[in-house]
Amino acid sequence: MAIKRAATKKKQTSKRTTVSWKRKIGIWIARITIGFFGFSLFWVLLLIFMNPPVTFLQLQRAIERKAAGKEWKIEKDWLPYDEMSDNLKRAAIAGEDATFLKHNGFDTKAIMEAFEKNQEGKKLRGGSTISQQVAKNVFLWPERSWFRKGLETYFTVLIEVCWSKKRILEVYLNVIEMGQGVYGAEAAAQYYYSKSAKSLTKKEAALIIAILPSPQKWDARRPSSYVNRRANSIVRYINYYDIPK
Repeated sequence: MAIKRAATKKKQTSKRTTVSWKRKIGIWIARITIGFFGFSLFWVLLLIFMNPPVTFLQLQRAIERKAAGKEWKIEKDWLPYDEMSDNLKRAAIAGEDATFLKHNGFDTKAIMEAFEKNQEGKKLRGGSTISQQVAKNVFLWPERSWFRKGLETYFTVLIEVCWSKKRILEVYLNVIEMGQGVYGAEAAAQYYYSKSAKSLTKKEAALIIAILPSPQKWDARRPSSYVNRRANSIVRYINYYDIPK
């Protein structure tokens, strides 16, 4: 009987230890989850008033340049939204996200079209909105994975809820990669045209936006026939789009 009681007691102790460890793990998971949500919300709210100092992509590109024996280069110069050429704002919407003012962060039609093309085995097509690109560029690292895509979706929802469309477009036009080591509209305007983004013409603005799918390869000063056609298309429709006020 004594042996049986000892075995039962040992079993109960082992069971309590297991429950205790599970409880501790659960508590830590809950703390990490709450901490992540709290920190990410604070970060998003902070950037309503503060401009992003640097992005992961900017650092990665600079490191890649250095590793390739080139100079460290991160050219950027923040230009407030109200000082930017309206041509550039309209060109960005016309060329990158036609439904920017209407959607809640996601262009479901573009996403479905991209999914169908991928199912057909055709070349991958993107369906990223300006909001998604801001989420990816400002808060995340440049990597293709489902985990990062999930975080991109989360941050897209956050900025759509917390920021105005005006702020989203302002941040987009100031952080997006627009050339080799060149980030944002002001640095791009100076780099390509030796002028401020305050005074870009429709064609100049359209050419800058036209190279965004591949700013490492394409050059707004020496556009390929494809880039030129894309820029001309943006110019043709540029006045059809309203901009955030």
